[in-house]
Amino acid sequence: MLDSAVIEVRAGNGGHGLVAFIREALLPRGGPGGGDGGHGGDVVLVADKAINTLTKFHWQPHFIAKNGTKGDGHVRNGAQGESVEVSVPVGTEVWLWEDAEDKELIGDLSQHGQRMIVAEGGRGGWGNAHFVTATHQEPLLAEAGGDGEIRRVRLNLKLLADVGLIGMPNAGKSSILTAISAARPKVADYPFTTLEPVLGVVEAGTRAFVAVDIPGLIEGAHSGIGLGDEFLKHVQRTRVLVHVVDGSEDDVPGRIKAINSEITQFDPELAKKPQILAINKLDLDEVSVLIDEIKESLKDSDGLHSETFFVSAATYDGLDELKQAMFQLLRSSYDNEPPVSEVPEEEIPVLRPVVRKSTEVVVRESDGQLRIVHAKAVRLAKGSNLDSHEARLQFHRRLDQLKVTKALKTAGLESGDTVLIGNWEFDWD
Repeated sequence: MLDSAVIEVRAGNGGHGLVAFIREALLPRGGPGGGDGGHGGDVVLVADKAINTLTKFHWQPHFIAKNGTKGDGHVRNGAQGESVEVSVPVGTEVWLWEDAEDKELIGDLSQHGQRMIVAEGGRGGWGNAHFVTATHQEPLLAEAGGDGEIRRVRLNLKLLADVGLIGMPNAGKSSILTAISAARPKVADYPFTTLEPVLGVVEAGTRAFVAVDIPGLIEGAHSGIGLGDEFLKHVQRTRVLVHVVDGSEDDVPGRIKAINSEITQFDPELAKKPQILAINKLDLDEVSVLIDEIKESLKDSDGLHSETFFVSAATYDGLDELKQAMFQLLRSSYDNEPPVSEVPEEEIPVLRPVVRKSTEVVVRESDGQLRIVHAKAVRLAKGSNLDSHEARLQFHRRLDQLKVTKALKTAGLESGDTVLIGNWEFDWD
């Protein structure tokens, strides 16, 4: 009983740092003025109790945050990229999705307002003003912005039904659920075809709700006859009940009364839920010609809080009207719900998946050449103009400080060997 969707999230890249110098007549001691790049935007999942399905993600599976902008002169930092917030239902599990299967549970949004940074934006690169020291007054180095995380994740939601379809065996509940949703329960012309509750997502434009087909109830269901007590547990958390009755059977009011009696004996609060009556099998002559007579016989029936609908699961007659009535009654149920005391947003922890960053500094390529993969060193190489001799000298000093030089020598580097880093290569001397 899961609703699930696979989405791709792309955080924004960080902006590049700038190499620049302040040279103005009124600022003779200007010096380095390259600002830092702005951080890339995050992709954030936010638990929202007003959403109850993952339907929207089937036609909108991609979410991309904005990149940070590059640094500017006069030590002006770039703007941060705009983050993207994605609302998901409360109770959504977030799984890392690789090779078409769930790899790891990285988050569980179980509380309204809870947030999870599912893809973190790349940090902005430092401009050359950031590298000024007492002994290093004219740095020619800057960092490229870091790449934003790109992930494919599966959202899994354990469905809790909003609407419960109840009624005696063979009344047509499964057929109605099939007609109004994508659910495909087993349907046959004998009682107790459905042996376990079946869930379906019902859509109307951008709106959606979850309906559950409760296997046929019989007299004594509240005490466990026919597993009725187990089935009735599935409708305790629904907000609206749709009571489906076979209009071709004798004593329609008696059948309604019998089921409502079982509901009341099982849980008196369940009997107070809004209930819609759907008289099924309108396509049969014995039902269509007796509509007025059936309506008259139902005037004194208890437990009904809306008009009666005559429908046909076979021909779809009346199902659009029934579906709209479900939406309206469900909306009223939410509107009339007493406000829930909210936990202050600042007290709800923000979830951050554990990022397993590589600890490698140097790797050997298939052709035997050494490649520097130290993240900070790579950003420096990408963000600096290493065609300048002075910039290369400064870059080598930074490799010493980052202990990359030591790692190269440990890996067997010798004078004259070619070293790769990013899109740049140089001969080691």
